[in-house]
Amino acid sequence: NTDSILENIIIGKIKRRTSSSKVLEELKDVLGMKVIPKRIEAFDNSNIQGDSAVAGMVCFIDGKPAKKKFRRFHIRTVKGIDDFKSMKEVVFRRYSRIKEEAKPLPDLILIDGGKGQLSAAKKSLDRLGLNNITVIGLAKKLEEVFIPSSSHPQNISKGSPALYLLRKIRDEAHRYAIEFHRQK
Repeated sequence: NTDSILENIIIGKIKRRTSSSKVLEELKDVLGMKVIPKRIEAFDNSNIQGDSAVAGMVCFIDGKPAKKKFRRFHIRTVKGIDDFKSMKEVVFRRYSRIKEEAKPLPDLILIDGGKGQLSAAKKSLDRLGLNNITVIGLAKKLEEVFIPSSSHPQNISKGSPALYLLRKIRDEAHRYAIEFHRQK
């Protein structure tokens, strides 16, 4: 019985690893990326009527959360409610520090929001000279994926495992930011 259980555990791990790599390969294809997005970082802001604004960043490696790499940010320079400026600040702070410390950059950056939040994040990346990193926005209502070079959402099937993974990552960033906001 023990041998049978161990064999099932090993088979399950192999299947998960294989399916995860297939989803990442699909994500690479639907977003037109040059590399498979092994490291994905996602951002979300949280505030109540502009009060105690914070942001959260989550990191997924090979499609799985790397919780020790999650980060929290107090919004320092933005007064009131301004999701765009908050996103711009947080993305700039995150990647200026990563550049300074020569730490690994993500293959894909996911922004919780539509074209406005995406544009703000892209401005910070451009300012840092990191325009080679793929950055996308995922809007909640219709689960639309936006890229900087297009004003229209990408055509990704709603049943796509790649879109499911993006939603899972975005939802984790949202949960993480709200949890931090509640603590603050």
